[in-house]
Amino acid sequence: MANGLSKKVTIVFWITMAIAVLSVLWGVIAPNHLQEVTGAIRDFITVNFGWYYLIIVTLFVLFCIFVILSPFGAIKLGNPDDEPDYSMPTWFAMLFSAGMGIGLVFWGVAEPASHFATNPPTAEPGSTLALRESIKYSYFHWGIHAWAIYALVALTLAYFKYRHGAPGLISATLYPLLGDRVYGPLGKFIDVIAVFATVIGVATTLGFGAAQINGGLTYLFNIPNEFWVQFIIIAIVTVLFMLSASTGLSKGIKYLSNANMYLALALFAFMLVVGPTLQILNVFTDTIGAYLNDVLEMSFRLEPTSDHDRVWIQDWTIFYWAWWIAWSPFVGIFIARVSRGRTIREFLMGVLLVPTLIGFLWFATFGMSAINLEMNGIAAISELPMEQALFGTLAEYPLGVITSFIGLCLIGTFFITSADSATFVLGMQSTNGSLNPSNPVKFSWGLAQSGMAAILLFTGGLTGLQNALIIAALPFSIIMLMMMFSLYKSLSEELAKLRKQKKYSNDDIS
Repeated sequence: MANGLSKKVTIVFWITMAIAVLSVLWGVIAPNHLQEVTGAIRDFITVNFGWYYLIIVTLFVLFCIFVILSPFGAIKLGNPDDEPDYSMPTWFAMLFSAGMGIGLVFWGVAEPASHFATNPPTAEPGSTLALRESIKYSYFHWGIHAWAIYALVALTLAYFKYRHGAPGLISATLYPLLGDRVYGPLGKFIDVIAVFATVIGVATTLGFGAAQINGGLTYLFNIPNEFWVQFIIIAIVTVLFMLSASTGLSKGIKYLSNANMYLALALFAFMLVVGPTLQILNVFTDTIGAYLNDVLEMSFRLEPTSDHDRVWIQDWTIFYWAWWIAWSPFVGIFIARVSRGRTIREFLMGVLLVPTLIGFLWFATFGMSAINLEMNGIAAISELPMEQALFGTLAEYPLGVITSFIGLCLIGTFFITSADSATFVLGMQSTNGSLNPSNPVKFSWGLAQSGMAAILLFTGGLTGLQNALIIAALPFSIIMLMMMFSLYKSLSEELAKLRKQKKYSNDDIS
């Protein structure tokens, strides 16, 4: 296998794989030391760079809005006569499955329940204000800001790939800033950072998925909630997603993405009907207004004079921003891969708005269904382990066993889809942008990310996953800033050239 790999992969593969293997070995040999070191680095970053994360993520949102409203928005990602490879519904399904799947199922109940009953951002636990904040901050963490991070990476990659014929590499998007240096050691260093951030981001999400599947099995069948069970879950799902990866992008991921959407839609519709429907709709409407009214304040809220409130922001907002940044190389590359033929404006509006609205509906429905149980003294969902919160909520409504089983299937298919997509993306990034990385390359990355997920769970559980994310996100956030400036520079030059040629108007550029 090594001989076959050596003919196909670049040095980025070997360097990043070596780092991943050494990290896993570190966790096996000295798990306590790994946990202590990553915890210390995470504390340093969240304390000293919280302001930085808040500013840059807001900057990404503003940049996306600027591009939508500017003449750049009419430029097509491809040739003027290129048509999209996927229908709009399939495209949205693939965006949603790759971007948020497991995380949304994991946190859809756990986050609002925690914000309401045990740890609100500012309000008294269990109060009316805490109810509003619980949903509002869930919108904030999973809404426009998250998708702007994905959109920036995806748009930059798609633009340079389909407009300028560049290889689908993170380093290639920086050519307007770095010139030929992107082909040398500096470019390889940038790609190593991107690939390793992807491995950590995917491994973290897989860890959350394994923990929640274990939580569901514990809640339903009293199976122990222990690492060895989670390890078996990771091993089984690894085999399944590697089988899916071997079928190719258009078959495996497309079918699984559509299956995810049908399962998620069925579970959502059922909960909306059997849950407190009127309360869900009222709270959804009310908190949309609260979110729009307070989004600017939330974007810059750091609470420098309150240790308690600042820790909350570090544990929630900063953690999420780091998660999305670490996850963005994978999601961005995958979205770029399936978005050829769309205009920049269509692309950005689709990526920013549609998954955001779906997420809002999800949090309002499942969050309020859980909070309703808390408010009426039926069940203390917030006191359950986070990985069991969804199942604890479903159990209190009709057909709880059936819906819990559907929930487990949904987590499993999202697990497979995310890992499947990630093996393709990692293979692409380590084979000089190949759109069809070989199965040995994809299988190698599948084993690496599963091994990383297992070792992070073994050394620190969910806290270990969070530590790794925040550490991996910091260096890639700097690359994202460079990508934003590179994209703006290239778009400005292209628009000026098109205007000079007088072949296109501002409203008809493709």
